[in-house]
Order: sequence, then C-alpha cells, then structure tokens
Amino acid sequence: MADLRTLDGLDLAGKRVVVRADLNVPMNRGMVSDDTRIRCLVPTLNELAEKGASVVVLSHFGRPDGKPVAEFSLEPLRGPLEALAGRPVRFVSTDWTDSVPVSRFGRIGEIVLMENTRFHPGEEANDPAFARRLANLGDIFVNDAFSVSHRAHASTEGIARLLPSYAGRCMEAELAALDKALGNPIRPIGAVIGGAKISTKLAILENLVKRTDILVVGGGMANTLLYAGGKEIGRSICEPQLCPVAERILQQASEHGCTIVLPTDVVIADKFAPGAAHATVNVDDVPADSMILDIGPDTVAAVAEKFSRLKTLLWNGPLGAFEVEPFGKGTFALANAAARLTQTKELLTVAGGGDTLAALSASGAIDDFSYVSAAGGAFLEWLEGRELPGVEVLRTNSGTEV
Repeated sequence: MADLRTLDGLDLAGKRVVVRADLNVPMNRGMVSDDTRIRCLVPTLNELAEKGASVVVLSHFGRPDGKPVAEFSLEPLRGPLEALAGRPVRFVSTDWTDSVPVSRFGRIGEIVLMENTRFHPGEEANDPAFARRLANLGDIFVNDAFSVSHRAHASTEGIARLLPSYAGRCMEAELAALDKALGNPIRPIGAVIGGAKISTKLAILENLVKRTDILVVGGGMANTLLYAGGKEIGRSICEPQLCPVAERILQQASEHGCTIVLPTDVVIADKFAPGAAHATVNVDDVPADSMILDIGPDTVAAVAEKFSRLKTLLWNGPLGAFEVEPFGKGTFALANAAARLTQTKELLTVAGGGDTLAALSASGAIDDFSYVSAAGGAFLEWLEGRELPGVEVLRTNSGTEV
C-alpha cells in the first residue's frame, strides 16, 4: 500500500479527471437490481467534483464484442448514478469510431458518463491508439474499479501509462482490506476455500498452503482430496484425474506447516433436489450410491473452534450445495460463526467471489464480515498471488500528460 498513488493531497481544481468505474451491474427489465458497485464509486466521484474537477466516467457493460449493441448501452445507468451521487450526470453517446471532442466536457463539478468502452474492439485488445483516445478525454486518470484490474485493457492499463494515474477511494479501500488479509496479516491466518471443482482453484490452493496456517477445503473440491486419500465418495462430484495434483497440494501443505482441514462428517442424499431425503454420516461411511452435498455438524463444530483461534480469515466459495435446501446449513453455520467473531473484534474476515457473496447473503452474515469484495475474477487472481496489471501500473508508472 505504501507505493500506491491515491487522491490524497492532489490539486484537482480545473482538471478533467477520467475515472475507470465498474458499472457492469445486474439488470432486471432495464432496472438495476444490485447497486453495490455504483455505491462504491460515488465517494470518489463526489470527492473529485467537490475539489473542482470535471469528471469523465468510463466503464464496460456486458460483452458486445467490440461493436455497438443497443442492449449493452450504459445510458440506463445514468439515472441510478445521478440519484446515488446526488448531482447531475450527463450521458455522452458514442460508438468510439472517432475521438470525442474535449469541448463537450469541462464544467467544474460536472459528471459525464461515457458510452460502453467495449463498443470499440481496441478496449479488450488494449490497443495503444484507443488508449490514447481515452487519455485525450482528461488530464488525470483514476482507477476505481479493482474488479476489472486483472485485465490489461485500454481503459484500465493502457490509459494509465499515458496520464498521471491514481487509485480511487473504492480501489484504495479494497487493496487496504486485501493487504490486511494476506499481504501483511495478523497471524494465525486461515482460509475457507470451497466450490465444485478443484481444477478451477488449483493456483489458489497452491498459493494459500504457503501463506496460511489453516486451510479449510469444502464443497466438491474436498471430494477430490478425500478421494485422493482413499475415501469412498459415492456419486459425488469429483475430478479423479487430478488426484496426483491433490496429493501434491497435501504434500506442499505439510512442507509449509499449513493444516488442511477436510470434512469428518458429511450430509448425503440419493439425489440433488430440494427437500431430498438426506442423512449425516461419518466421512468413512459414505454409501456407493449416495452424493456428498454438505458438511456435517461435527465438521462445523471443529472448524468453528479453529476459527476462534485465528486472527485473520479469508473466505472464497461455499462448503456445500447451498442453493438447494437443506444443503446450505454447514456453510451458513460457519459463516455466522465467523461473523460473530468479527463483531466481537476477535477476527478480521475478508471474503470474495460470486458464489461466496450469494452464500454469505443467504446466510444473513454478509454485513457482519470485515470486508466483502464484489470483484469476482480479480479477487480470485489476487488469491492466486498474481499481479493485477490495472493495479501494478498505479504503482510503477506515473504517466505523462497527453
């Protein structure tokens, strides 16, 4: 965090500031159904406007594949952004085939929302000419979209090499939380990693076994580790071809002093359906014709006790098939255990990832975690220990005025 350039102390009076936001929000019948990302952006926009800057907002929306598509226009976001910011927002329609004249901007305190940057093929290609076109819109660049900063696109990485560039307040808060969680954590540190397939999170597991003291693995991922250890898992989700990789992860954990915690009892059913007949059995007693769909109460109690000995906890992914009743009980119980410890200031909890947000929301514990990231792919790449190009450029390149 020490080398991250932020808005602190910047003289912005009379400047045009280009802000990369993430307005790729869920929509339902033309209405925003979750305004979390807009709310996160508002403090940066208002701070810039109050300091005398004119603000130009860039964002993508959906996957229009480098051409204008009406259903992916950002125009419907103008009203919600204006309402939450509490100040006028002007929308500028463009297909990006030509440069947008800067004469269309410039009023102090004005917020201008530009059309979807992905209407131009140069956005995702990080085309230098398109990055320069975007840079010509302002004097300063502010990236306030951690969630897209794992992509080296023209509006995230390319533009930052052309203008003096800084992190917005939402980006700053996200990076501060992540630094506390894994960059410079208070130990002991643990992590909960769940989900259906171990193949999607191999890099995360290999990074975390080197950096955490306890690693709780659940969901379908745990089945592959159990199977690699010789357990019967019946008809459960499993990737048997990855058993050698699973064994390597277990060995790496041992070498780095990381304790991997797997289920000791599980909830099984003959079919995956709401209200299906189910039972709780010891992990050594799974019938050959059953599926493991959740962790059992003994596992919940054991993991909750381990939580009480931690100072920092990372969470990504559910520990069971939480979307279908009653197979979310284990995830919900542990989420609430972590939330209680967070509220008593005994534990710093940082969570992220799409399924994680849904599971924590369903548990009722989401608002009691220290920090919950809506970043998705960027959060996962951070868990893998990878550098994010949209973040790194804010540390390494001060830009030159265009």
